[in-house]
Amino acid sequence: MKIKAVLILSLLVLSCQSLPKIIDAPRAGDTTCPFPFLKERQRLIHAIEIRLPGNITSTVIGITLADPVSREVSCAIMTAEGMVLFEAEENSGLLTVNRALPPFNSENFSRKMIDDIKLIFFAPKGKIYQSGLLPEGETVCRWLEDDGKWIDVSASREKDISVKLYTAEGALKRHIKFISARDKENIYQRVELHAEERTNYSLVMTLIEAQSFEN
Repeated sequence: MKIKAVLILSLLVLSCQSLPKIIDAPRAGDTTCPFPFLKERQRLIHAIEIRLPGNITSTVIGITLADPVSREVSCAIMTAEGMVLFEAEENSGLLTVNRALPPFNSENFSRKMIDDIKLIFFAPKGKIYQSGLLPEGETVCRWLEDDGKWIDVSASREKDISVKLYTAEGALKRHIKFISARDKENIYQRVELHAEERTNYSLVMTLIEAQSFEN
């Protein structure tokens, strides 16, 4: 039992090391936080390349309607030919799945997809815990969410902006990159999402169309 406890503790310590230390942390308010999130209601259409282990890839069309004020989301996944594979929405925290064909028909998939969309397009709901520089020199603001999770929003010298989601114990679960975000008219022109799950996967999103709406 003692050996088992030591192993569990070691795993927790290793996972905590995934959350990088912020160096040269200024006083609160001295750092301008990167902000790759929506400021108004938008509909965005992306070509999405899904990358799975074993060099397995597939491409779908993703349609997202997101409102950063109400934090309401609706989304659909379609084939290039226009067949709807998945359609869901979340209003006032209530998730409704209107259509889900295999392999998109699990409740777990629906919840994670909506959460990923909110992570990409909505600013964190928690509070800024710390800001400063990461060891590689990126400007970062670290948010502490109400559920104990951590969200780092950082900007690199190469003009990419990243959003990283960590568990309360410090293990990395999601890494979102807005590629050359500060050089583009639309920050969502190319977005990459890397997910750490039992089966890791990546999404490469290339913008086809974006339309803003008044709230």
